[in-house]
Amino acid sequence: MKPTGSAPRLAQGLVRSVVPVLLALLVSGLIMLAIGAHPLDFFAGVWKYGITGSNWQRSLSLMSPLLIVAIGLIVAFRGQLWNLGYNGQYLLGAVVASGLGPMLFAVMPAFLATIIVFIVAILAGAVWSLIPALLKARYGTNEIITSLVMSFIAVGVVNLLIKGVFKDPGTSTPQTTVIPDTDLLPYIPGTEIHIGFVLAIVLAIVAQYVLSRTSFGLRVDIFGASPKAARHMGLNSTWMVILLFALSSGLIAFAGSIDILGQFSYQRADWDPRYGDAVMPLVFLARFRPVAAIPFVAFYAVLATGGTLASQQAGLNVDFLLVIVGLILLFMTVTEYIGERRRLGQSYLPPGLRRSLPVPLRAESERTPV
Repeated sequence: MKPTGSAPRLAQGLVRSVVPVLLALLVSGLIMLAIGAHPLDFFAGVWKYGITGSNWQRSLSLMSPLLIVAIGLIVAFRGQLWNLGYNGQYLLGAVVASGLGPMLFAVMPAFLATIIVFIVAILAGAVWSLIPALLKARYGTNEIITSLVMSFIAVGVVNLLIKGVFKDPGTSTPQTTVIPDTDLLPYIPGTEIHIGFVLAIVLAIVAQYVLSRTSFGLRVDIFGASPKAARHMGLNSTWMVILLFALSSGLIAFAGSIDILGQFSYQRADWDPRYGDAVMPLVFLARFRPVAAIPFVAFYAVLATGGTLASQQAGLNVDFLLVIVGLILLFMTVTEYIGERRRLGQSYLPPGLRRSLPVPLRAESERTPV
């Protein structure tokens, strides 16, 4: 029987979201034991360097771009548009801030320069998404392929800019000019957390409201569930694809600009934190809900902040964090299958994507509310 109350449904939903994370942590601990590392030392190090003392403030600062990238992915994924060009879009926003920022800060007040940098970064990301969006809307071209190709091109363009017009003339290292601390985003009073964190939380709340409480959000969900039905209802599918791609890519580029103006202050060639790779499983765990993504992004921010030093102390490569992310993806897939077979809470996936699943799973999922 289906759950009749909101409390059982919420509990079952939490099971689907939390179990993959717990299983990933458990299996990663077993892997550490197998290679001679000490999992308790690693997780204790994550707690120590990611939360205790003032380290929690570093984690929250890192959370800012991660959460905005997550919101950008959610906007596209809700419309069943798989924007996987997030790395290039993020770097475009970052190079706008690191390259254009020093020029603007030198000739105008920091507040005005910051606003202009944010606007240009968002526009750069949105414009870069036009090719995948138009190809998808007009010819049905797979946006996964085109967005990935555009991401590779963006990485090359960013490196050319850093080594060329945006290069700091005062150093031989291929990097942009360092932005003075006085021009970076201000801290929340009494903390070392820049206001990008506040912007990210506000964006999550606004995005949640728009996607779940407005007619635009309803149109996005209808389009994601069935583009054909959306056309029958009078929705312009071409403009919907372009708009969702532009919003998604613009937000991700915005995250890159916040990261530069919030903590890094400059950008080197070939630098790529690949936040999107880590964040993508988290937006599925949050079921494409921006506010629900906050705790999952916070979890990863602590893991990333504390895990760097913890990995070194445990004798692990820092890339071991990606193993944990990969395990979360694996157990999400297993939990999705078992959950649909057992009708265990809500699916991670929108109806349109669930219809593309194998028939046994699809038959079960169609009886499960989203």
